[in-house]
Amino acid sequence: MNEDRIGDAAQFLARPRMSGPPTPAAPADLAAATVAEGYAIQRALHEVLEAAGHGPCSGHKIGCTTPVMQAYLGIDHPCAGEVFEATVFGSGAEVSLQRFHMAGVECEIAARLGADLPGRARGHGRDSVADAIESLMAGIELVDDRYADYRALPVPLLIADDFFNAGVVLGTPVTDWRGLDLAAIEGVMTIDGDEAGRGVGADILGHPLNALAWLADHRAALGTPLRAGEFVMLGSVVKTVWIDRPSTVAVRFEGLGEASVTLA
Repeated sequence: MNEDRIGDAAQFLARPRMSGPPTPAAPADLAAATVAEGYAIQRALHEVLEAAGHGPCSGHKIGCTTPVMQAYLGIDHPCAGEVFEATVFGSGAEVSLQRFHMAGVECEIAARLGADLPGRARGHGRDSVADAIESLMAGIELVDDRYADYRALPVPLLIADDFFNAGVVLGTPVTDWRGLDLAAIEGVMTIDGDEAGRGVGADILGHPLNALAWLADHRAALGTPLRAGEFVMLGSVVKTVWIDRPSTVAVRFEGLGEASVTLA
């Protein structure tokens, strides 16, 4: 895919994120064929959205890191996206449903980096990324089904569009997390007080920090390594719950506290 087509694909995906109608099936000449093309379009899309006032990207998300989400979306590998500064909310925020075509919520652990994660000759593992983590926290990923039919879009285009991301809600940072068993940690999501799903840290690629190691290697390979101060959403331990009415959503992880948002 040449630069003109990459730019056209970025504009095609930008419209629904700037109050346009849902994304239809992509024309054949804009349907990225490879994952590498998907990430190239993603970079171009970010330039378009930043220029439109979304602000810089201040964090990252990883999609399809758990069996429940891989089965739900029919994708067997992690997918990376970025999160715009203007779509980062603190716990207890109220967010308008009018921001979304169809809002969804996911139950996640978020990691804030205190050090850069440059590439390593043998790649990253749990220990190397753990050394770079400043804090962990409960988080909610806000997602948006902004597609006429997402199943009609090839996976590279979903990657290009930050894999449904529409924002995040971050709980209180926990700096003394190192004594926690992150594989066994349980996360629970409630909607208006009713349980909507639960899972454990081991659901995330066997261990939550395996997801961070994957992203560190991925970003280094792209030439844009993870940096101190950025946060990473590590993947949902429950299947996406779609919200079609005003609701209060809360997630809680043992030892990491809670994050909540009211979608009004």
